Amino acid sequence: MAEFKGQPRLPEFAVPKHYEIRLKPDLSSFRFAGSVAVDLDIVSSTKAIVLNAAELSITSGSVSFSSKATSEVMKPVTAEAVEADEILILEFPETIPLGIGVLKLEFEGILNDKLKGFYRSAYTINGETKHMAVTQFEPVDARRCFPCWDEPALKATFKITLDVPSQLVALSNMPVTKEEVDGSVKTVFYQETPLMSTYLVAVVVGMLDYVEDHTSDGVKVRVYSQVGKADQAKFALDVAVKTLEFYKSYFSIPYLLPKLDLIAIPDFAAGAMENYGLVTFRETALLFDEQRSAAANKQRVAEVVAHELAHQWFGDLVTMKWWTHLWLNEGFATWMSHLANDNLFPEWKVWTQFLGEFSDALRLDSLEESHPIEVEINHASQIDEIFDAISYQKGASVIRMLHNYLGAEPFQRSIASYVRKYAHSNAKTEDLWTALEEGSGKPVSKLMNLWTKQKGYPIVAVSLVEDQKLKFEQSQFLLNGAASDSQWIVPISSCYGSYGEHKSLLLESKSGTLDIKEFVGSNVVEDSSVWIKLNVAQTGFYRVKYDNDLTARLRTAIEKKYLNDMDRYGILDDAFALCMARQQPLTSLLTLLSSYGQELEYIVLTNLSNICRTVQRIAADATPELLNSVNQFFINLSMNSAKRLGWDPKQGESHLDSMLRGDILTTLSLFGHGPTLTEANKRFQAYLDDRNTPLLPPDIRQATYVAVMQTVSTKNTWGYESLLRVYRETDLSQEKTRVLGALASCPDPDIVLQVLNFLLTPEVRKQDAALGLAVSKEGRETAWKWFKANWENIWQTLGSGSLINRFIKAIVSPLASSEMVKEVENFFQNRTTASTSRTVKQSIEKARINAMWVESIRKETKLAEVVKELANRTY
Repeated sequence: MAEFKGQPRLPEFAVPKHYEIRLKPDLSSFRFAGSVAVDLDIVSSTKAIVLNAAELSITSGSVSFSSKATSEVMKPVTAEAVEADEILILEFPETIPLGIGVLKLEFEGILNDKLKGFYRSAYTINGETKHMAVTQFEPVDARRCFPCWDEPALKATFKITLDVPSQLVALSNMPVTKEEVDGSVKTVFYQETPLMSTYLVAVVVGMLDYVEDHTSDGVKVRVYSQVGKADQAKFALDVAVKTLEFYKSYFSIPYLLPKLDLIAIPDFAAGAMENYGLVTFRETALLFDEQRSAAANKQRVAEVVAHELAHQWFGDLVTMKWWTHLWLNEGFATWMSHLANDNLFPEWKVWTQFLGEFSDALRLDSLEESHPIEVEINHASQIDEIFDAISYQKGASVIRMLHNYLGAEPFQRSIASYVRKYAHSNAKTEDLWTALEEGSGKPVSKLMNLWTKQKGYPIVAVSLVEDQKLKFEQSQFLLNGAASDSQWIVPISSCYGSYGEHKSLLLESKSGTLDIKEFVGSNVVEDSSVWIKLNVAQTGFYRVKYDNDLTARLRTAIEKKYLNDMDRYGILDDAFALCMARQQPLTSLLTLLSSYGQELEYIVLTNLSNICRTVQRIAADATPELLNSVNQFFINLSMNSAKRLGWDPKQGESHLDSMLRGDILTTLSLFGHGPTLTEANKRFQAYLDDRNTPLLPPDIRQATYVAVMQTVSTKNTWGYESLLRVYRETDLSQEKTRVLGALASCPDPDIVLQVLNFLLTPEVRKQDAALGLAVSKEGRETAWKWFKANWENIWQTLGSGSLINRFIKAIVSPLASSEMVKEVENFFQNRTTASTSRTVKQSIEKARINAMWVESIRKETKLAEVVKELANRTY
């Protein structure tokens, strides 16, 4: 049977049609027993059946195959588990009859603590630790719960039965048909599911409470939580019901299951998982406490609920054929969640906030070690790494670009047609393009294949030349400065000065020109008051590099507020990327930043803060003698917003101002603003004395915690010890994450080391450990040394997959010296696996880019003069 080993996919001679699954989890021994009967269609001649199984004990004596055509019962001569490939090979003595048969197996497994497969999660009731049994199967972990054909295209129906302690709640994808109680054990039977992929099967068993509502067409919607937290589920329930109604209208297909459960899981590796009819979430992404949660927490819940419910159509009803097309699920659900939230909460201005995700995608995709949206997957171990900003945020960004190009009505009509055509089936990227081409009459495939099948994106250099023409040149934008022959069909939009004119074109070659005489009333070359902005509202997935003349005009337009917030954001973000790529000097970026001193809008100011924090870290390495002046410049830039917002919420203030206040205070704290640090410590003391004090509302708590940690040292540990007490005393997951996000910001490396050691203790849930890796610039090398010394422990604790990759990114990416880069390369030379390879390469590349940026800044001759002049300005 050697021919089956080492293959990326299962052989195609057996096709599953229906599963009968019975599971019995034991929450005392953390084991489970089970059985499965699979209706199989044997479609070609074979003496073997090959399916997926991992970390399961299967005895060959429990295995049988019964052919319905011949009534023959066959037993395998061998049952070989190949753990390296996560397959089970069943070899039979004779050729298996063609047609339908039933494969039966019995098995045992472990309720593991790795947050994947069938695993356990801990929670506390009345001071007593309890456990629940939870499934997380995406991408390829159903095989850790029951033997199966664990590939998305092999859809089947599922009938599930659970044997559980009688006092516990037991949930699955479908409603319960009946329960049979026998003493301390009850057997729960569920309706048969529609056709679905194995990764969407779900089971949860534990002590749970819920709130309930119904949609207008009678779908029962429940949000489950730990006992005692049901009140925190009410906001998510309201969002879920309204979002289902919105999607029913948008897709022109109602939600097809009779019920929808959403459940908060205390231990959960991702944000949430779209299991058909039983959506699982980490607590911070589903529960909202009106008194103790922040505005940002409320928005997070709405975003994640909308994302997962979009999957009920785009992912569950219509499923990708293979993981190469993961972006069809995740990119579309990311885009769709913004559409739904904009409908429910227009005051949140979520499409402006989408630009933060847009920038995340641009940053990752400007690495040489990026990957195409459609990435070739050759082995299951490679799949985890593509749940990243390319599949999610870049996928959503190119959908937004296409939506803008085609128009809202043709796009919606085409999407509804696509969902109807592929309902209960599988699709690939080309199927979506075909539906959109048929619905719009535009060449979608020609345009979009270049965006999904090759990595990266273009930067469009634009200059104003004689005869009132704009000249464009495109090239791939790479932060490391490497050259590339790639090119795209770029949908370029542009607007001009006070004329209100918008002009669009498709740039289909390396260069092109646009004659603007006909719609600009003056001689633009001579009239320096006319500004020109490309990529209007940042709808295109590309960056723009303006020549010096156009850049100067845009600075004036920013200062005079001629541009909208999305365009101000785009100019700033592109300039920052060009500076990091060493295509423009830091002096140029700092001069542009000075134009934003009167900025008021949330999305622009949060990006300004993020850029200033990054530049501060780089400046600390490149020109430490200028750090005080750099800090003062950034403090001055933030003061208008800080004064406007203050520390206390204002009656009737906007949702965005509520979120912005904490961001501005965090920024001032990290730049060492004395009055902010003093006020934060005063308010924190009041909070320690009275957890209900109005002096520390939820929106400014993390900012306050960061400020407190700036004054902590080995000689003054009061703030650190007090924050640990807050962490230990709270039962609110969002409060725990606020504390974790602040602790390592301490400038004392010895305290940072204590924080890092704390992250690996049982007090911190594995899912949350990486949240504590927001390490101060002073603690970066300490963190790297700690990471090396604790590698084996970290690997054993977190295992392969997303959790370990978050650690690698957080520790390695901020490093900024060529010596450290070499050290990292040497360390990972013999420690990289298939599941971490891409993450390691990307993180090293980011560190190398930082190091090159530092060296470039050191060579800027006018930097000291510019920084000191800007630091003395009032904005």
